[in-house]
Amino acid sequence: MKLEKNDKKIINAWTFYDWANSVYPLVITTAIFPIFYEAVVPEKVDFFGFNLINTELYSYVVSLSFIIVAICSPILSGIADYSGNKKTFMKFFCYMGALACISLYFFSVENIELSMISVLLASVGFWGSLVFYNAYLPEIATPDLHDKISAKGFSRGYIGSSILLIICLVLIQVLEIDARYSFVLTGLWWIGFSQITYKGLPNNVFSHKAEGNKFAKGFKEIKNVWNQLKQLKSLKRYLAAFFVYSMGVQTVMIMAIFFGTKEIAWPDEAAKTTGLIVSVLIIQFIAIPGAYLMAYLSGKIGNIKTLGINIFIWIGICVGAYAVVSTPMHFYITAGVVGFVMGGIQSLSRSTYSKLLPETEDHASFFSFYDVLEKIAIVVGTFAYGFIEGLTGDMRQSILSIIVFFFLGFLLLLRIPKKT
Repeated sequence: MKLEKNDKKIINAWTFYDWANSVYPLVITTAIFPIFYEAVVPEKVDFFGFNLINTELYSYVVSLSFIIVAICSPILSGIADYSGNKKTFMKFFCYMGALACISLYFFSVENIELSMISVLLASVGFWGSLVFYNAYLPEIATPDLHDKISAKGFSRGYIGSSILLIICLVLIQVLEIDARYSFVLTGLWWIGFSQITYKGLPNNVFSHKAEGNKFAKGFKEIKNVWNQLKQLKSLKRYLAAFFVYSMGVQTVMIMAIFFGTKEIAWPDEAAKTTGLIVSVLIIQFIAIPGAYLMAYLSGKIGNIKTLGINIFIWIGICVGAYAVVSTPMHFYITAGVVGFVMGGIQSLSRSTYSKLLPETEDHASFFSFYDVLEKIAIVVGTFAYGFIEGLTGDMRQSILSIIVFFFLGFLLLLRIPKKT
């Protein structure tokens, strides 16, 4: 199947993977599973002989998943570019992640070590599949449409995941069905809707014919891309800034719900559960216009300036969370602002990188560097967050590290030519 750029059917198929996979970060990472985890796992837990705070343990396991992806994705993406089978690798990680979500149905404190493997593999599957998914963007569209298409993908993901979350909430709160079934639905939704993407996207865009040792050829492919990267000043500087501010963005997205459970003065447990879910939905729905507005703004003033504005808003959010946010109303307002900039910074980060790429057929390899930096950033961010909480016993102190990440990321953005 030959891929033609700006084909509406192909773009629609590509953006549908956001619809399919976004249920993982919403249901598993942000909403239902964290609340379930906090309810069933005691404040202190024994994990392979180590006595850890429950959220500290969670942050370490998530960090490990990103290390695994960071190690595997460069070589696998090199093989994918050489052999032309990005879609095959994308399917592998997708199915592994979805099946791991389904296996969370069997999560138990009595077998906490085994249960956390499901958490680990679900995260590896989600983030691993994104390397190959994102690599399609420069292949399906011309640079002038990257911001708009990226925003469309994220917006579609926010809508689809919100629909499933509402379905899960009805099942849990109205029909009083065990919350564990929402993990099963997440996996099935992810697998099911991803078939629209797999049907619409080709697997070998440039008709590559793989010969010889694929591992060796894949390693050579990624080495060639690395040598190209070293010569591209704007791309190098953007990746440095992206790496640092991603430590803040991703840590907020992963740990925010735990902040809500521990640091907000809810009237009772029922109000806490309802309030957390409401805040998540606020984030999801406000993120949709946020993504499109930032795409529009980038067309007016450029991607780099728009990203800088986003980061300043993120700094304000973190300062407010550290010093002020303590009541449900504070939390709802913060959620609204987070949603507004979350959609913008996610979609714009992806499209900005895509627009900076040179003419190449090695898109998976180039995006693997983007992905590796994002994962290492998440490892550093979530580890620092968990470590500071474990050291001080106060989650609010962890927010100070996030503020530093955003501030340094903004300074690094200033080094990038503003024409982007």
